Amino acid sequence: MNIHVSKQAASFYKREMELPAGAILRLYVRVGGVGSGGFSVGIMREEELNNRYYIESGSLYFTVSEDDFWYLDGMTIDYDADLEMIVFQQPRFADLHHPLET
Repeated sequence: MNIHVSKQAASFYKREMELPAGAILRLYVRVGGVGSGGFSVGIMREEELNNRYYIESGSLYFTVSEDDFWYLDGMTIDYDADLEMIVFQQPRFADLHHPLET
């Protein structure tokens, strides 16, 4: 499992969600996305790591359950300052909303 969450993205989540250092966020696959009707990345606050895969970035912990590896493995989550939003890159899929392995 390989996911990269940039420190800029972690700082964005920390600021927007008013999170303390050490907070745990779960990344998961959502069905439905902005205007797509496809897949997207969901994020929610967790209280424990629960033996899931996790990474640390910007003093936050990001967890992923095994059921979501298929979509998130290899993903980079970053913050685009020009767009003022989080951006997701997944080189395995040509279209993140309707993923088919390339």
